[in-house]
Amino acid sequence: MRAVVQRVSEARVRVGEQVAGEIGPGLCVLLGVASGDEPADVERLAGKVARLRIFENEDGKFDRSVQDVGGAVLVVSQFTLIADTEKGNRPSFTEAATLEDAERIYEAFCAALATLGITVETGVFGARMRVELVNDGPVTLLLEA
Repeated sequence: MRAVVQRVSEARVRVGEQVAGEIGPGLCVLLGVASGDEPADVERLAGKVARLRIFENEDGKFDRSVQDVGGAVLVVSQFTLIADTEKGNRPSFTEAATLEDAERIYEAFCAALATLGITVETGVFGARMRVELVNDGPVTLLLEA
């Protein structure tokens, strides 16, 4: 499982002209699920995202998590994060989870964040989406479970 985590001042995801999910300050998480990802991976990665200290304290140091600042998380499924680009110019997605497994893991990840007391918004799994965000910092990290 891979997650691109971006600290944002605002973010939204649209499917067509409809806003599917929208947050103010918090994190935008693009989540890719690989075959073989398990519930333990979900719990570990959700905990890491929730406790990741990438928000500044009064001294300007990264010392606060999204939990600490009362921020929300927008989680968007993105199987392309599992792409293998080692050979040629066309990405291979053979390591990505099946659609059914990926959706189950994605939903479990969102639920795990919510269980930690975080407001979670989502896109629409499997849909073509437009993600709009204002990266605050910019702060962007790549996490793997």
